[in-house]
Amino acid sequence: MNRWALELKADGKGHAVDAAEACSARRSPAIFVWVHLDGRESDTLKWLQDHGGMPSTVIYALTAMETRPRSEAIENGALINLRGPSAEDKRAKNGEDTLVSIRVWVEERRAISVSFHPLKGIDKLIDQMTKGEIKDPGDLISHLAMIITKEVDPVISELDDLVDECELKLEPEHAFETRRRIAVARSDAIAYRRFVSPQRQALTQLAELDASWLEEDDRLHLREAADRFARMTEDLEAVRERSALIHEQLTDLRSELLEKRALLISIVALIFLPLTFVTGLLGMNVDGIPFAREPWAFDAVCAFCLVVAVAITTWFAAARWFK
Repeated sequence: MNRWALELKADGKGHAVDAAEACSARRSPAIFVWVHLDGRESDTLKWLQDHGGMPSTVIYALTAMETRPRSEAIENGALINLRGPSAEDKRAKNGEDTLVSIRVWVEERRAISVSFHPLKGIDKLIDQMTKGEIKDPGDLISHLAMIITKEVDPVISELDDLVDECELKLEPEHAFETRRRIAVARSDAIAYRRFVSPQRQALTQLAELDASWLEEDDRLHLREAADRFARMTEDLEAVRERSALIHEQLTDLRSELLEKRALLISIVALIFLPLTFVTGLLGMNVDGIPFAREPWAFDAVCAFCLVVAVAITTWFAAARWFK
């Protein structure tokens, strides 16, 4: 649905109505209307100008391409921007932000929301209003904040679990795979923190907003959501710091692996160095090489080389080079 509206009827439940008519309807003080628009539609800006009945600054804020979480009182209403997980899995695959914005203009008896991408959990909000669980703008905003919080929380927990798993795999055989995974976790933590931290501030400011449509239970829900986002911010900070520490440990581990391999190559080279000298000396194409005509000479040279190799290897083992 690109554009729709729900109106609270006398039976206490939300019913689908025409968006334009719902915006202009002021038939009863008890009526509450929620209108939702798709910001990707080319006529959204003009529709808001024709039917929104709100300040021009609010209209342009609702249709802005880039937003950060915020809440601000403007005249008789409030402009609220929040971020939540996208319902489109392809965004994560394309490397785009998985937290998409929903912008809401709230005033007495009316709320108008705009989103450019489908928000995960918006169907729950629609279902709650349809069942009559949402009675006013305060209920709508508090329910929206709680739904977003419940959707974001598992995402942050997955990052934390991923870091825990990487810490358990700090072993040479898993070094390269762990390094790749921890880099993804660190990148995601930085990306999420860009929106999670200001969202906590936005919800805190919203809970303190002096608005008649915000009741005490709505403020309690907003404060609870703000507290959970504060905890998520701390978790993201911990993920980022732990990821940096694991990355350093993996770098040290890779250096140790390279040093061990270089040491092994050096040992092999040192073992074969005297053998190469002996075989090169005896392999010169000149007269006077001793025992050149003897049938046992080749076996004797091989036995001498074997004894030298065993002796050098034994010395390296006694010197603990192999450890």
